[in-house]
Parts: sequence; C-alpha cells; structure tokens
Amino acid sequence: MEGVGGDGTSAAAALNQWRHEFSQLFQYYLEKTVPNAPYRWIGTFVLAFVYALRVYYLQGFYIVTYGLGIYLLNLLIGFLSPLVDPELEPSDGPLLPTKGSDEFKPFIRRLPEFKFWYAITKAFCIAFTMTFFSLFDVPVFWPILLCYWIVLFVLTMKRQIMHMIKYKYIPFNLGKQKYSGKRPLASGSSPRAD
Repeated sequence: MEGVGGDGTSAAAALNQWRHEFSQLFQYYLEKTVPNAPYRWIGTFVLAFVYALRVYYLQGFYIVTYGLGIYLLNLLIGFLSPLVDPELEPSDGPLLPTKGSDEFKPFIRRLPEFKFWYAITKAFCIAFTMTFFSLFDVPVFWPILLCYWIVLFVLTMKRQIMHMIKYKYIPFNLGKQKYSGKRPLASGSSPRAD
C-alpha cells in the first residue's frame, strides 16, 4: 500500500520539477525578446493574420473574435493612458505638465509596451486555440457585432483623445529630439565684456 502512495508522490514531484524547468526556460526566451521589439511585433502580426485567415476560412467564431476585439481595445486604452491619471488621483509623484512653464516629466504608461505586446500575443494564442472547439462557435449575425465594435472603438478613442488634449500629453515617443548646436550670437556682441 505504501508503494502506491509513493509512486503518486514521485510522479507529482516529477511533474512539478518539469513544470518549474519549463517555466524557467519560457521566461529565459521571453526575456531574450525584450530588446527585439520590431521582431516581436512582426511575429504578433503574423499570428493575428493567421487567426484572421482561420476565422475567414471557417466562417465562424465571431463571438470569440468580438471578445478578442473588446479585450484588445481595453489593452490599447491601458497602453495610451498615463500611470497616474491626473483626473482621478492627485499625486505627489510625477505628474503630466499642464502648462508650457511646467517642468517636463516623461510619460509613464499604465501598461508598458512589453506587457502590452505579451498580453496581445497571449490573447491571439488563446483565441486561435478556441477556434478548434465547436463549443465556442456560437451562431451570430456578425455585421451587427462588427458595427457595435466600431462604434465602441470610435467612442472610446474619442474619449481618450479628449483626455490627451485636456491634460496635454502624447503617449508616443516621436523620436529623439535633435539639436542643431549652439545658436549664433547677435552680430557684434560678445558674451563677455572684457
């Protein structure tokens, strides 16, 4: 009787060991992708394209796609929003400048780019997996869902853009600011009066 319990315990320990090793290996490769943002996004767009082809080919799973669209919209709002919303939480920490004379403080996202990418990629993987189970293929009239999603997207983005305008922030880094060097001094004047 002890042998049966011992086999179950060793199998559970082996499973836990395998799960731990897999988790470490996954984390290792995930961390290696951090500096390669363009390649990560290209891979995600390829995955999204394959998902779209599968849904088009099957002519179904519109509810899954609609749920995916709502989730992606939610992620996008988190990506475009500041960490501390000046409208909701007065903070002693870094705030967005509201006047031209305010000190510059960098834009800190509520959802960082890597987590945004990871959540999108994971969502497409889950949605793609769901297309293999007919349980999730609920028959719906997809044009209604598409129209509703477009209206939701437009209203949500309008609200977000109005928030950006009100608090004067741009959630994108438009490149490194370039300086042309020292400005020429006015003719005939010297910075030092000798």
